[in-house]
Order: sequence, then structure tokens, then C-alpha cells
Amino acid sequence: MKKIENIDSDEDIRFLRRREPFKFMLWLGIFGMSLMFFILTFIYSTRRDDADWVNFPLPTVFSLSTVLIVLSSITLHFANNAIEQERFMRYRFLLGSTFGLGAGFILLQFAGWLGLQQAGVFLKGNPSGSFLYLISGLHITHLVGGMLFLGYALIEALRYRQYVDSFIYSVNPPNQLRLKLITRYWHFVDVLWIYLFCFFLFQHS
Repeated sequence: MKKIENIDSDEDIRFLRRREPFKFMLWLGIFGMSLMFFILTFIYSTRRDDADWVNFPLPTVFSLSTVLIVLSSITLHFANNAIEQERFMRYRFLLGSTFGLGAGFILLQFAGWLGLQQAGVFLKGNPSGSFLYLISGLHITHLVGGMLFLGYALIEALRYRQYVDSFIYSVNPPNQLRLKLITRYWHFVDVLWIYLFCFFLFQHS
């Protein structure tokens, strides 16, 4: 049998390594979402000169929700560090904290909508308000999608409480990949909201 030649370079190893389709799908989705929100905010900014455009201050609760989603990215980052260091109890706590902060963000977004309605800004009748409801609502939808996968990862983490089971779970390549993809998506949704929040602040300053 003919002996297979050795691969000498790291470039050859990377070239022959099986490409992971889920990573490509994630980046493709991130690109599509970024393009969609860029187009929406661009349209939003071009409508300010319309006669029916009404300017209004953002409710303070949107600022609080921004703090929560930033904290959620921080806890998820440390959750990744914890599982790499085999500190599984800390990992479960941080993963649960991330999920809780994400849920808190959504609740504060709804509270922000209630604040807008109390200020007389509704989904219909005011294009500036309509766009704000639409854009923030779409962002919530994308965050909920991330929370579904995050919730699944949390359930899995709670299932394997014994150290040996947690270790086997943590070194399983599909599980490692799932956590990495969830983390990248979550950070993207976080950065996306920071962009939207700063955009809204500038538009309504």
C-alpha cells in the first residue's frame, strides 16, 4: 500500500480540514441582519424632514436595557472562560445569569414601549415612532432566537451536574462548537443594539 505523504505546513492542514457549515451559516446570517438593520436605520434617518415626523425623547428604560444586554455579553464571556477552566458550577451560574439578563432586557424593552405609549407615541400615526417600534421589535425577535439556543445550552449544563459528566460534555466538539456559535451570535446582537441605541439617541437628541 502506498504510504500517504506527510503534510508539512499549517496552511495545508487548514486547507484539508473540514469546513464547518454552521460557522458559514452564522456569518451569512450576521451579514444579512446587519444589512437589514443598516437599511432600516438609513430609511429612518432620511424621513426626519417629513411633515408628519414627530421628535420625542427616548424613555430612560431603554438606557437600563442597554446596561443589561452589555452585562449579558460579559457574563457569557466569563462563562466560556469557566468551562475552559473546568469550573462547571461557575459556568452554569454565568450561563443562567446571561439568560436572565437577556430576559430582563426584553422586559425593559416592553416597558420602554409602554413609556412611549404614555408619551403619546404609538405604532401608527407617527413614522418616527413606527420605525422605532419596528426596529426594536425586530431586534427583540433576533434576541429571542439567541435565547432559545442559550436556554438549550443551559438545560444541558444543568443536566450534567457530576464533574465527570460535565467534563465529557465540555470536551465534546459539537458542544464546544455550539457554545462558540451561541457566543458569537449573542455578542453580535449585543453590539447591534448598542448601535441602534446610539442611533436612536442621536436621532432624538
